[in-house]
Amino acid sequence: MILAHPVKANVAPRIEAYGQVLDPATLITDTGRAESSRAAARAASAEAQRMEKLYSGNTDVSLKALQGAQAAQIEAQSLAQSIASGFVLQWGPLAKLSAAQRQNLFDALGSGKTLLLRADLPGRVSLGAVPKSATLDVDGVQVPAQVLGMLQRGAADLQSVGLLLQVDHAPAGLGPGARLPVTLLGAPGSGVLVPKGALLYGDQGAYVYRQLHDKSADGKLQYAPVMVKLLQPSGDAWLVAGLDDDELIVTHGAGVLWSLQGLGSFSAEEEDHD
Repeated sequence: MILAHPVKANVAPRIEAYGQVLDPATLITDTGRAESSRAAARAASAEAQRMEKLYSGNTDVSLKALQGAQAAQIEAQSLAQSIASGFVLQWGPLAKLSAAQRQNLFDALGSGKTLLLRADLPGRVSLGAVPKSATLDVDGVQVPAQVLGMLQRGAADLQSVGLLLQVDHAPAGLGPGARLPVTLLGAPGSGVLVPKGALLYGDQGAYVYRQLHDKSADGKLQYAPVMVKLLQPSGDAWLVAGLDDDELIVTHGAGVLWSLQGLGSFSAEEEDHD
């Protein structure tokens, strides 16, 4: 049996995802539809207001004509709202851009040097904190990407949470439809690193065995299970919370203690230590 102290560490979460380069023509088309529908709604509203003024002024405008203009206004506004909602679901963070910022993005996309990419996380339908950055694996070369934000509309074939990424200075040949591995990097988390071999799992979750300060009546060393919270895998170790770095834990041979002691005898002190 081998014992060691956990090591304090800050580890940035790494999430593996699958990315697909998006077609900028789709974004430009969707943007045009959203803008034209808003313009149509404004025109319909102005026409309805004009007709109402004419009708109120006892001019030669019938009630039927006024009601028709009001119905057209409602229809145009409903269509504009529907298209705007679809744009937010499809393009998320880009909906917040100003007209000038959007045009700058279109120019960059048109040059082929900037790409937009959707990164999906298969098996996950939610995500806590949005990762800070990302890297693409392009034929073994790591290419940095900016995380613009989350996308609310899931991919039809994956039904997973997605993120919108922007890649500046994209490698030549990388274009719409290309699929490639993506690694998402989150903000570093604080905890202690313990070897994977030190971790066991029971009804209450993950735990390790720590060496107690007091020996038994016959002078033997004693060990007790301590619950830990798994934060992030890191190579051959896990970043966990619930341990101090000055404690001795069983890094190899914990399974022997489990077979001898079981998990049915937590003391109050042991549970408070979590």
